[in-house]
Amino acid sequence: MAYGRESLNAPGQYSRTAGITFTSNQLKLIAVIAMVFDHCMIVFMPHEYAAYQFLRMPGKLTAPIMCYLIAEGYYHTSNLKKYMARLFVMALISHFPFALCLEYDIFRFWEATDVLWSLLCGLIALTVYHKNLPVIVKSGLIGLCCLLAYSADWNYIAVLMVLFFGIFHEEKNKQTLAHIGISALYMLQAVYYASPILSRVGILFSIPLLRRYNGQRGRKSKLIQWGFYWFYPVHLLIIYFIKQLIERA
Repeated sequence: MAYGRESLNAPGQYSRTAGITFTSNQLKLIAVIAMVFDHCMIVFMPHEYAAYQFLRMPGKLTAPIMCYLIAEGYYHTSNLKKYMARLFVMALISHFPFALCLEYDIFRFWEATDVLWSLLCGLIALTVYHKNLPVIVKSGLIGLCCLLAYSADWNYIAVLMVLFFGIFHEEKNKQTLAHIGISALYMLQAVYYASPILSRVGILFSIPLLRRYNGQRGRKSKLIQWGFYWFYPVHLLIIYFIKQLIERA
């Protein structure tokens, strides 16, 4: 979903780091694996099991990685309008598999929709931030982006993550502090809604991965680029059909 640079070696930024590092493609792959595992837990594992909350933890690292790469994409895309258009189209397409798989009403998108919508709102918020507008106008428009993401998976949490990852672009320590702060807000949501907080701790698992991002994209191809876009709705449909087969067996 993002467009990483081939190499970035500015002092104090994406300089070569000893040890294991990750390209954006590798981070996407980690996010995809964690996402599939999480959705399988949601759909196939009884939620009353004691292990359920523990097994949901790894899946929480997916959204921060996606938000991070969307913010990277803002700086590296050659055409921001086309980038937004792709996200918008895929958000519309993904709504139906998302609603079917997770048992929401497909026609009541204002109650629940997919994470790509919140990522799009985050990208718009970051774009607004960089516009030459009065602070009060920027704040209002960014607030509107958070409001529009209300019904989406990861809602305004994803918007804020994209925004602050983008504001602190190439400043990993500040990005990490923002990550921790927004993660705390995400956990407070659980307190507000009286829902379990344990699984939400998994949002912090993504911090060491993002800090090891090396600023490189990895292999470049349209198949890889579009494959990551289409994997999201397709895997939700597959899980949905497997569930239907199991229930009818």
